[in-house]
Amino acid sequence: MEDQIDQSKQEMDHLMDGSRSIIFGKYEMGRLLGQGTFAKVYYSRDIKNSESVAIKVINKDHVKREGMMEQIIREISIMRLVRHPNIVEIKEVMATKQKIFVVMEYVKGGELFAKVANGKLKEDVARKYFQQLISAVDFCHSRGVFHRDLKPENLLLDENENLKVSDFGLSALSEQLRSDGLLHTQCGTPAYVAPEVLRKKGYDGAKSDIWSCGVILYVLLAGFLPFKHDNLMKMYRKVFKGEYEFPPWFSPEAKKLISKLLVADPEKRITISAVTKIPWFIKEFSRSSSFSSIEENNTDQKQESKEPSLGNRSKSAPPFYNAFEFISAMSSGFDLSSLFEGKKKSGSLFTSKCSASTIMSKLESLAKKVNFQIVSAKEFKVKMQGTSNGRKGKLSVMAEVFEVAPEVTIVEFSKSAGDTLEYKKFCEEDVRPSLKDIVWTWQGENKGHD
Repeated sequence: MEDQIDQSKQEMDHLMDGSRSIIFGKYEMGRLLGQGTFAKVYYSRDIKNSESVAIKVINKDHVKREGMMEQIIREISIMRLVRHPNIVEIKEVMATKQKIFVVMEYVKGGELFAKVANGKLKEDVARKYFQQLISAVDFCHSRGVFHRDLKPENLLLDENENLKVSDFGLSALSEQLRSDGLLHTQCGTPAYVAPEVLRKKGYDGAKSDIWSCGVILYVLLAGFLPFKHDNLMKMYRKVFKGEYEFPPWFSPEAKKLISKLLVADPEKRITISAVTKIPWFIKEFSRSSSFSSIEENNTDQKQESKEPSLGNRSKSAPPFYNAFEFISAMSSGFDLSSLFEGKKKSGSLFTSKCSASTIMSKLESLAKKVNFQIVSAKEFKVKMQGTSNGRKGKLSVMAEVFEVAPEVTIVEFSKSAGDTLEYKKFCEEDVRPSLKDIVWTWQGENKGHD
């Protein structure tokens, strides 16, 4: 592994001197697309399939000095969580001792802002972008993610003129809510930020995102901002009061929708669910069927492809877990791919010193305790299903027991069906507390093995 690090460092040095560079034996680095305070983004090409990608190269030392590592990790985690046709896709994350490489979908159509800068859009074009924006934001909210910096500069267009939400650097996860159930960090771009965010008194992330969507729709149709003034404080006062005027070319239906979005009182502001029922919005609207996270996309394939190597082992013994997979899954070292790559273990995995039969019994007890039905329990696999419908039907979970050594066993949970956020909540609130007496170490937690 150290050889790989040294090789990757040499590859990056090669990149910096301007010559052709292949990093990690997978990507050919190309021209610089842009750079910010902590990172540079390069156009790159996947050598295996010639697919164009964008690679964000982040300097670890710089990020650590500025105390921004947590924000970088959060942004990567969020992008991995929210995979949707209208959100820039994160493909994988790699790292050396000095740098983090975030491989993302290459969106070559530029910013939506560039289109608006040339003037207002036709209503049907603006509606299409707004529909795609709402679809993406609705999906983020279903995953407990609030963007908090929605604006045309963070909305990209692909070669087919489809919108892609980007820049999750200021996004918040639902676990960041304080005890009052609200977010308290003031962030975003003033012209697009909801009044409750500016007041610094705590706010609902979903409702503040809706306000930003309203400002964006206004800008797409008007070609300029609803709240604008040379004096920032005077602009704030307009925002606080929700004071703006409609240009004469706005249709009555568009005016009606915007007037429901740009409501200063967040409690009276329209919800996304209500927006999607408005006739103006649903005109020529086709909801994509691919609203899924990376974990969901991989689950079925993983279930079908996993064939335990039993060899001559008896059916009464659990399958042997490959030692390399075990080390990769439980490692929390410098290689971030074990944390973020979709093909790696999902985090619902632990080691135990208990026997396989004891663990199987405990899993069956867990199912009864949380009111899940046991669909099947054989060959060291337990499949359980919830009795109530969630966002995507009934949650179905598979727990599988593997033997690493005679005194070490691994238990891996995976989702067979249902909503990913509900599955994660099930793992945190039901699985962990119920199984704590048989757990030695959870994936990614650095406990001493004595």
